[in-house]
Amino acid sequence: MPPAALSRLDVALLAALALVSAVLLFWATGSKILAAGFVAGLAVAAGGVLLVRRLFPTAAGGEAATPDWTMLRQAVNHDDVAIAVTDRTGRMVCANDLFATWMGGFVTPPGLPVDGRGAELLKNAGRTAWRDGEGRADDLAIGPLRLRAQVMRTGQAEDYLVWRFAAIERFDLVAELTRHLGGPAGRTLGHAGVMAALVNSEGRLRAANEAFLLRALGEEDARHYAGRDVAAMLRIDDGGALYFAREGDRATPVRLIQIPLVSSDSNSPVLLAMLDEEMGPADRGTAQTYVETLLSLLPFGLALVDRDGRFLYMNRAFKRAANLPEAKMPRYPGDIVVGEDKGPLADMIRRHSSGQQVGGDLSIRLAGQSGDPVSMRVVGVRGLGEAAVLLSLKDSSEESRLKRQVAQASKMQAVGQLAGGVAHDFNNILTAVLGACDLMLMRHTPGDSDYDDIQQIRSNANRAASLTRQLLAFSRQQTLRPQILQLPDVISEVSHLLKRLIGETVQLSVHHGRGLGAVRADPGQLEQVIINLAVNARDAMPGGGTLTIETYPVSATDVRQMGNEFMPPADYCALKVSDTGTGIPADILPKIFEPFFTTKDVGKGTGLGLSTVYGIIKQSAGFIFADSKPGEGTSFTIYLPVHRVAGDAPAAPQPPAKPKKSQWGSGTILLVEDEDMVRAVAERALARAGYTVVTAAQGEEGLERFAGMEKVDLVISDVVMPTMDGSAMVRAMRARRPGLPVLFMSGYAEEQLRQSIDIDNVSFLPKPFSVAQLAEATSAALDEAAHRGGRDG
Repeated sequence: MPPAALSRLDVALLAALALVSAVLLFWATGSKILAAGFVAGLAVAAGGVLLVRRLFPTAAGGEAATPDWTMLRQAVNHDDVAIAVTDRTGRMVCANDLFATWMGGFVTPPGLPVDGRGAELLKNAGRTAWRDGEGRADDLAIGPLRLRAQVMRTGQAEDYLVWRFAAIERFDLVAELTRHLGGPAGRTLGHAGVMAALVNSEGRLRAANEAFLLRALGEEDARHYAGRDVAAMLRIDDGGALYFAREGDRATPVRLIQIPLVSSDSNSPVLLAMLDEEMGPADRGTAQTYVETLLSLLPFGLALVDRDGRFLYMNRAFKRAANLPEAKMPRYPGDIVVGEDKGPLADMIRRHSSGQQVGGDLSIRLAGQSGDPVSMRVVGVRGLGEAAVLLSLKDSSEESRLKRQVAQASKMQAVGQLAGGVAHDFNNILTAVLGACDLMLMRHTPGDSDYDDIQQIRSNANRAASLTRQLLAFSRQQTLRPQILQLPDVISEVSHLLKRLIGETVQLSVHHGRGLGAVRADPGQLEQVIINLAVNARDAMPGGGTLTIETYPVSATDVRQMGNEFMPPADYCALKVSDTGTGIPADILPKIFEPFFTTKDVGKGTGLGLSTVYGIIKQSAGFIFADSKPGEGTSFTIYLPVHRVAGDAPAAPQPPAKPKKSQWGSGTILLVEDEDMVRAVAERALARAGYTVVTAAQGEEGLERFAGMEKVDLVISDVVMPTMDGSAMVRAMRARRPGLPVLFMSGYAEEQLRQSIDIDNVSFLPKPFSVAQLAEATSAALDEAAHRGGRDG
């Protein structure tokens, strides 16, 4: 029955009961006034109830609005906590994105893909939450990921469960202490009078510094100490003083300080620190002074806190991990964390300040830093004067930086491989387009109706070829033609073009240092580097400015003083391009060499300029670094290694380029190419140049054609082909005719292919190529073979 109908039935029933009650009251008393007053009172009460139900329909009806789960899902999105909500029927009603990432999808708890007994632990935690309101499951594993789960019952009717999963950061403090106690840190502690040892839960020795071993075991037994009982090494006299047992009655008493490292379970190791008490029992504060000396020598971030929650001492490692100034020590631990973490940290310190030797971990976010959580360990201590709590903070800044560098390098490598593969396939298409245009231009002359259209197609194909060269340059797979050259000569060749590119509002200033050595690089690609940097500098100076290009030598000593861990010490020639423009913000500077990243407006940049520069320099065995401050300009410094020949003598200058070969010739050519369109264009081009051409679609077919030919003057083959590649085919052919001339063509870089080909006396033609370039390369290969006397007659 609907609520409205139920309400009307209730009113009719109440009215009937009120009328009967009034009649009975009149019959009993005989007073009409009393009966009428009774009826009026009931009517007023009923009216009040109806008024309340109209003013507060939800409260009166006991019904709640259906929650907006979409809005709730956005509200629970966290970067470090995975959250899911289930109802009493076990159905998933909401989860954030991190939950789906960790669990491999929106899987309903407790049936998650956890390892071992994790599913059983989660099921028990859910039952506990339904019964007690909260449940926990620690040390869950999903592959390498370690998680801690908290389950809470919530909702107005408490008919929902909230599942919260947080990652557990593990730091093997025991392994680090074991390593340091036996190294320089342990010797430094010994020089300061601190004897330190690491003891397992059974009281047996795991590691110790040299000072402890010499006092406890002596020089002869110090080498074989692992597993010995520490209790047997010590003795206590009637007055409660502690001594080393082997030192006898004339031993010096020692003070023992126990520091638990990980937890209070049965397998918890303990760090023992022993200090001599030559002056008798230590007065107030002496133990704390010794401990502060101990903490200052350890490489871990450690601090002491008193029972009121105030800092007593922190070592340099703690200040460095918390990013605090050297001369500043905050008053409370809450001063070094963000506002949301002050309460949990204060509560944990308060729980551990009772002196119980137990510890716990807390994930906090440090104030003034990037917001990435770090792990702080809180341990209760005693016997250290005013100190009640020991805090341990791990400096993870270097680890985070290395993780970001590895992720960035992996991303750049993956994008480079993708770019190289796309450029290789695209080069085959461009080779066919350019070849077809060249063949059509042979049949059309300027003035024909189709001549301009063909030229436009060829021009756009060349632009596309330039784009693929940029992709190959970024992925370091382009074909370079390195020469021995001087940087000032390259800058002189390109300076006239730079003046036109940068405009009249930008002044060009060039300075060359003395004693520059020769470098080995592709002059055309090096000019492209300078042009790209100059154009970027021009765009950064819209109101005008100065573009400065400098060259200067950098010795191996200078490199060592720079302290750059990426550049090996050697002699370099430096090329520095600087501007006085707007500069690059600090958050954008690490991204400038990424492909397709640009700050220019849409249509004004491809985002490949600086990534191309980076690829060319790295492929030339050089290094490039950017330095910029907003409003102060930007400078790019390129370091190219000095090229030397045998001994230490400078390399001789590159011989002049050979004259172009003729585009006509004669002879029989075997053409092997798996791309039909490239093979068809190359066949037509070679036939027009006067050659007799026999074609094959792949390596095995090429061998069959070769076996049936009486005369082969040259083999032109692609390198990468299915079934049998070009290099395997050529080896089989040369096994029959050792002097066979070969011209390889490929969209991959020549240097990359020569490492895998390993065949002597072969020529190389990079794709895409024009008809003229194919004819010239063919003529050059035949002439070179004739000069070697290897042409097949």
